[in-house]
Amino acid sequence: MVTAIVIVLIALAAVLAAWIVTRPPTFRVERAVTVAAPPERIHPLIDDFRAWSRWSPYEALDPAMRRTFVGPEAGVGAVYAWAGNGKAGAGRMEILESTLRRVAIRLDFVRPFKARNTAEFKLEPQADGATRLTWAMHGPNLTVGKAMSLFLDMDRMIGRDFEAGLARLKAVAEA
Repeated sequence: MVTAIVIVLIALAAVLAAWIVTRPPTFRVERAVTVAAPPERIHPLIDDFRAWSRWSPYEALDPAMRRTFVGPEAGVGAVYAWAGNGKAGAGRMEILESTLRRVAIRLDFVRPFKARNTAEFKLEPQADGATRLTWAMHGPNLTVGKAMSLFLDMDRMIGRDFEAGLARLKAVAEA
């Protein structure tokens, strides 16, 4: 009886491991909103990490979070590092590319787990003077991420944060 249970558990573990290995090697989370403002009004809110406190949903995770800004105040080379509680974790962002149409950021998480991803903001002017603003994050889907996807829907979890952040960013830019 014990032998049969052990064999079943080993078989289940093998099926689970095989399923984890077959998960996609990368992930992408993306949300978009139309903002009744030109890119020139939105871009500075993204391009300057100090302005993120006005709209980023992650800034409120830990009021006592330590923040460090290095390099230029805005644009390529600007760096923002944070260290906070269990919700906020710790990490670093650096702007790699910055134009009125696109801001690309290297995003390095240190806690609660290590990961290196890319965050992108695309600003697409519309004919009516508005801007289609897209916030995306993508990166490798390592074994831990693949296993976590059994229990967590990363697109839904992060997507909700992006939706909240875009709504706040829209409100600030349109004010």
